[in-house]
Formats: sequence, C-alpha cells, structure tokens
Amino acid sequence: MSAQWIIEEPVVAAVAADAALATPGVVRLETGVGGLVRSWGRGKWQQVKGITPAPATGALAEFGDGDLRVRVGIATSGAVPAAAVARQVQREVRAAVTKQTGLDVAEVSVVVLDIEPAEVP
Repeated sequence: MSAQWIIEEPVVAAVAADAALATPGVVRLETGVGGLVRSWGRGKWQQVKGITPAPATGALAEFGDGDLRVRVGIATSGAVPAAAVARQVQREVRAAVTKQTGLDVAEVSVVVLDIEPAEVP
C-alpha cells in the first residue's frame, strides 16, 4: 500500500500569504468581507477540532475541478504602481506554491483592496 500525501488548502494559502507579503510594494494582506466570513468559520471549525490554524489571512486557496486557484488580497504602497505590484505578487505566489508544495497553480487572482499614500519628502 502506498502513502498518499494531501496538502490542505489552508497550508497552500499560508504559503501564498508568505510569498505575497515578501513581495516589494506590498504593505500588508487584506481580507475582503467574504474572506472575513470564511476566516471566522474556518477558525471556529479548527477551534472545535483542536487544530492550530496556518496564518493565511488575506489569502485563500481552493481545489476545484482538478485545479488549484489562489486568491490574495493586498494593500500596496502608493510609491509603486499597484498594477505592477499585483503582477509581481501573481508571479511570486505561483512560484512559491509550486516550489514548496509541488502543486501546479491554475490561477492566481490578486485584488488590490487598499493603497497606502506615499510619503512626501
């Protein structure tokens, strides 16, 4: 009998969150309303089961139809174009998830939910 390894969605989300936060121009991860509801529900379920949650606020991973999709909500610095930061987050998240889990990522969606004003010298 061979062992089968399963990587849970919260683990993939934690990898994605770490990669997004390490991307230059990302100030913090942001959670939209849907993310808050999912996070609360997942947290309660994990509390009941005695599971320590992986830190993935602002990131969500979903397996569906054989594909892995990752969504990340970010706040960017106003000193850097938000679109450029979002594209770099997509690349960094895809690379980190593939490298750390061996999974192929079908889609990485990045939503810029806030832009912090750039400091004026």
